[in-house]
Amino acid sequence: MSVLKVVEILGNSTVSFEDAVKNVVLEASKTIKDIKSVYVQDMQVTVNNNKIMEYRVTTKVCFGILSM
Repeated sequence: MSVLKVVEILGNSTVSFEDAVKNVVLEASKTIKDIKSVYVQDMQVTVNNNKIMEYRVTTKVCFGILSM
């Protein structure tokens, strides 16, 4: 039996949505062990002078807390 926990984490990047998700995993893995999956719940961008300035993602990070 496994017990999993889900936390919501926001990430950003000036490069792409994919890079924003990579940043979430990179930063989350510093304190969260055994990450199983990342669900992208929402994506948005900030725009200035008709140019995308920043990519933002809202994610749900799922990780194991107990494994029997």
